[in-house]
Amino acid sequence: MARELKNGIISNDKDVNDLINVDKIEVCVLENETDIEVCDIQKTNDKLVEEIKRSIPRNEVLDDLSELFKVFGDITRIKIIYAIKDNEMCVCDIAKFLGMSQSAISHQLRVLKKARLVKYRREGKTVYYSLDDEHVNKIFEFGLSHVNEMYY
Repeated sequence: MARELKNGIISNDKDVNDLINVDKIEVCVLENETDIEVCDIQKTNDKLVEEIKRSIPRNEVLDDLSELFKVFGDITRIKIIYAIKDNEMCVCDIAKFLGMSQSAISHQLRVLKKARLVKYRREGKTVYYSLDDEHVNKIFEFGLSHVNEMYY
């Protein structure tokens, strides 16, 4: 819903709180938690910038890291990781836990396996899945802890 602001300017942005005139320059003042604070001056710390440039991993490594985090971008995969973070489970048990078909769970496990987040072992006719290593559990636990900060 559009609303009229000072000086006859109309905005559809419900986050625009006010419009003020400063030396004939119109400035929108935003007041919400998505605002990004920026420096009032343009002075850089060249030493710090160069140090970071020297230490940043190669683009290939950063691409792989980006792909890893994309795998965490699916709630079903997150639930699977949660289910097997402390216990190994067979596909049937994971499917029952999530109320999904074994086929759907197998598809998600393939994605997780390709990303080296889960491993499996076969015992007779049963295949058990678990987290690939402790790093995966740490990534999951740190992420969960970070998100829980918003709720507690």
